[in-house]
Amino acid sequence: MSDDLLHIRTFPRGRQLTVFAMLVSCFALWGLLNNMTDNLVPAFQRIFTMDPSRAGLVQVAFYGAYAVLALFASIIAEEFSYRVGVLAGLAVYVVGSLLYVPACLCASFDIYFIAIFTVAAGCSLLETTCNPYVLSLGDEATAVRRLNFAQAFNPVGSILGIFLAQKLILANLNPATAAERAQMAPDALAGIVHNELFWVCVPYVGLCAFAALVWVFFLRINPFVSTFAEKRVGFGRVATAGLFAIVPLTTLYFLFPQMDKVLWIICGMAGPFAYVLLVKDYREMLGILLRRPRYWCGVVAQFFYVGVQIAVWTWINAYCQQEFGAKPDEAAFYYLASIILFVAMRWVATALMRRVNPALLLAGFAFAAIAFTAGVMYLPSTPLFTVFGHPIAWNALALICVTGCMSLMFPTIYGMALGGLDQRAFRLGAAGLIMSILGGAIITPWMGAIAGSETSVWFALVQGFDVVRNLDLQVSCQSIRASFVVPIICFAVILVYALLFRRSPERS
Repeated sequence: MSDDLLHIRTFPRGRQLTVFAMLVSCFALWGLLNNMTDNLVPAFQRIFTMDPSRAGLVQVAFYGAYAVLALFASIIAEEFSYRVGVLAGLAVYVVGSLLYVPACLCASFDIYFIAIFTVAAGCSLLETTCNPYVLSLGDEATAVRRLNFAQAFNPVGSILGIFLAQKLILANLNPATAAERAQMAPDALAGIVHNELFWVCVPYVGLCAFAALVWVFFLRINPFVSTFAEKRVGFGRVATAGLFAIVPLTTLYFLFPQMDKVLWIICGMAGPFAYVLLVKDYREMLGILLRRPRYWCGVVAQFFYVGVQIAVWTWINAYCQQEFGAKPDEAAFYYLASIILFVAMRWVATALMRRVNPALLLAGFAFAAIAFTAGVMYLPSTPLFTVFGHPIAWNALALICVTGCMSLMFPTIYGMALGGLDQRAFRLGAAGLIMSILGGAIITPWMGAIAGSETSVWFALVQGFDVVRNLDLQVSCQSIRASFVVPIICFAVILVYALLFRRSPERS
């Protein structure tokens, strides 16, 4: 039994509810950060006048950190407690947010890359430890209900993140085009960029105060722990695992600064994997996981799901700017509408699961997502009506509905993959599914590379659309539409997984 569980059961009920409320705030926090960061891609495209593939490095940094740090987070929980994992996650988040200040002062995309990676590292530690922490708060019979309630605040945070990005970051971008910026005097351009980057920093640094309050709360609850002598083995393991996670990343970053960042993330993952292989009990857990196709195929499916979610949400803004002539902050309206539908469809899907096999429901949603994505590629952008002054066309409706179809995918794949799993490997298995968030770091730039290309082989799929390139976005109608072939491929992988493992799992 974990230290958390031993102590939580000694809390009075009112204190348990307080702890639960503070954990719920963490669910909202990482949801907010995920969706606010998505909007940094169009913001940095304009601020630094960069192409879509380089701007997509924002997602490489954010979701790559999840891939590298998830195993480390599971080791913290295994060797100490979920509470320590929460404390570590909040502390790392605060450090990462404060790095936005020197990034702003230096007007450096490279420093922003490090800051975004560090913020996401904190989110990775939080997300890997908060879910099981919630399960330990109270009776086992109501554990699933508590977790579902807590997860409901994740999209609430997402909506707030979009709102903050729209009002604080995108609304404060200077309307000057790339051509106009190129003709500006250096001092004038530097002043514009500094003001834009200042507003990028405001929401991230502002959230530090909130994160610090939550950190102090978890520090002060002072749960039951063993003596330091009894924890020396655990401390040594965590410290060693941390070195395996951080040293390779740091060494590669400074020795090979021009190294492809996706390759850098993949190489960085080798450290945590090496640690797991070197430690006997973790190696045995890994063996249990690899002998279960339902699990490792689930990791693959989750990789493509997270990849398609982040890719679609990242390029919604650019798509709507290009197709409807919207400004960046106006294009955020379509993103917000997508997230609202996402939240609504999550409740609908949960209700349907009472009568429909979750795997078959997942397959149906994946098939529908493929159909709607085809609509994004081929349907016209002629406005049918307006909502709050924003034109709504058939392709806009299809784009919003794609997000609605994604609503049930992450938790359903997560549950299917861990279903029937040996409890000895459960924490490591959960970390593997969090590591699959690497998909956001790989698939988003892939989609961006197609959107920013002038000669992609995928262009043959969308003949007849405008090929004139937008110099600010560095895309054309044809290229941005062609890039949505990537989501179709991802949804097809999810559809295959749902059909292959549609039956209830057997206990391993």
